[in-house]
This record gives sequence, C-alpha cells and structure tokens, in this order.
Amino acid sequence: MAEIRNLADVKKIELDPNRQIHSASEQEILDGYTTDIYFVRTVDILDSMGIADKTVTAEIFPRKPGIFAGIQEAFNVLKNKDLEIWALPEGESFEGKETVMRIIGSYREICIYETILLGILASSCGWATAARECREACKDKSFIVFGSRHVHPSVAPVMERAAFIGGANGVSNILAAKLLGIEPSGTLPHASFLIAGDTVSVAQAYDNTMPENHKRIVLIDTFKDEAEEALRVAKALGGNLYGIRLDTPSERGGVTAELVKEVRARLDMEGYKDVKIFVSGGLYPDKIKLLSEAGADSFGIGSYISGASAIDMTMDLKEIEGKPIAKRGRIPGRVENPKLIRLK
Repeated sequence: MAEIRNLADVKKIELDPNRQIHSASEQEILDGYTTDIYFVRTVDILDSMGIADKTVTAEIFPRKPGIFAGIQEAFNVLKNKDLEIWALPEGESFEGKETVMRIIGSYREICIYETILLGILASSCGWATAARECREACKDKSFIVFGSRHVHPSVAPVMERAAFIGGANGVSNILAAKLLGIEPSGTLPHASFLIAGDTVSVAQAYDNTMPENHKRIVLIDTFKDEAEEALRVAKALGGNLYGIRLDTPSERGGVTAELVKEVRARLDMEGYKDVKIFVSGGLYPDKIKLLSEAGADSFGIGSYISGASAIDMTMDLKEIEGKPIAKRGRIPGRVENPKLIRLK
C-alpha cells in the first residue's frame, strides 16, 4: 500500500478479494484512498502545467454554528507533510463562515486530502454540537452517550469521542473510552434480565460480581411495574444500590415525567432518597429538560447524537503564492480568526 500521488497510483490499487469489512482502514485513509477522484486528476493536470507545487493558503469554514471536534484526526492526516497548520482548539464554539482551520503549503500536499479533512470535521462537529445541546439541556446533571448501535462500527468510536468533546460525561463504546483515556460506562441490557427471568436475581448477582467502587445501576422495566420493581431492587441491594434505570419502551408509553415523579416519590417514601434515577430511550433536549424537572438524575443519550447531521465544511483557496484570491462570490484573502492556534 502506498500514498496516492497521481491517477497511475489509483490504477495500481488492488484490494484483497477476501476483504470482509468495507470501511477504510487507518492506512487507507492516510494514503488518500477515500478522496474524491477529481482531486487526483487535478494534480495530474497541474503537474502537466508545472504548477502543482504552488504555495497556497487554504481555509476551512462551516456553513452554520457548532462545536469544533475532529481536529486531532485531521492534524494526523497532515502532520508528516511540509505544511503550516492552524486550527481552533477542540471543543471551541464557532459561527457560520468562521475560519476553523488554515493550511499553508504546496497545493500538491493539500489537494488529495481535502475530501478527507472535510469529512472528518463535518461529522465530528455535527456529533459534538448535538452533544452540546444535550449538555445544555442536562445543565449540571450527567449524561452518557449510548449511540454506537446507530452507526457503522468503524465510526462509532469517532462519534462517541466527539460527543464527549461536546459535553458528555462518559461513553459506552470501549474503543472511544480508551482513546479518551477514560473507562467505558454503562449498565445492563434487558437481555440479561430476560435470560435470568427475574430482575432482583440479576441485581443481586450484579452486586456480588462488580468491584466495591462500581456504581450499581439496575434496569427495572423488564417485567413488572417500574415503581414496584424499583422498590424490590432497592430492598434487595440496600445501600449498595446507586441507582435505577428507566428505559420503558414506546409500546408502553416510554419514559414520561409522570413515571419519573412516581418512582421518585415511592423510593423516597420507603427511605431510598439516595437512590438515583437514570433514564434512557429516545431522549432529546426538550424531553431531557422535562425529565430532569421531574426528578431524573442522569441520562443515557443515543440517537439524538449519533443521528445528528454533519455540519457542512468548505475548503477555499484564499492565497496563491502570497497573493489574495477567491472564486466569484467570495472575498479574496484570509479570513482572520484570533481563536486559531498554530499546530505545526
């Protein structure tokens, strides 16, 4: 495998006929295999004219406001090139048309990576922005991102990492957690209770199996009325129970503010005021606010983040050989942004 430099290199690509996963590998991305072919064609044409190595200033800007994420990957794509690189810090907010990344150097070294850079930033910023909306809805309460099941596994760690940058307190995806230097978070699935046939017996086995410092949160909507099951689990685990989780399916009305209020009240009446209520299942900012006001303490959020639209990113050439330039409709020259920091 070698880095694509021209159309001849594209012709030489041969894939393993036994390849089982269609997503690009790390090396394939770094070698330019996921770029749009017209950028490779551009290099060949400019080479024939002897101008592919002109020094350019390229700037990337978003089409709408959001939270910046993905720059570590974007930087890693370019870090071995002879380029000057500037960007916003990860987690920084931006406005539409604001310069979020600036690259200066030979156009040959930038051209083939435009597609890749824009894709990395567009997806990551979209996920981080959705997570920030959830963060604002949760206020000072915690939330974990549970979105991996909604996206292709090749990008699931990228998505959950971006959500953490956007404001999540934890991630359930193992690889995402390891990339962040934290431990993955999560409770138990309905399957564990269905196989055992009883919530309390699983809760007790869970309690006996986990280390002492583990926060025991038990799902209580599998078999019985949620309030009844919450009390059964609380009595069985006593002070070892950190919280209960509500994930009532839509077929039974989902998790509502009224349900949260009832479970909270019944736990309090029986002396379990310290038991937290963790909620999940189709949550979005407005619903998070309602459930929080009703007494929910923490949230598991999946599809609102994983299904967030990418934030369109555009790369423009703003200078060629130090001279301001732009296509029609754009103003020539750099769009300065004091928030940019030099990465290389």
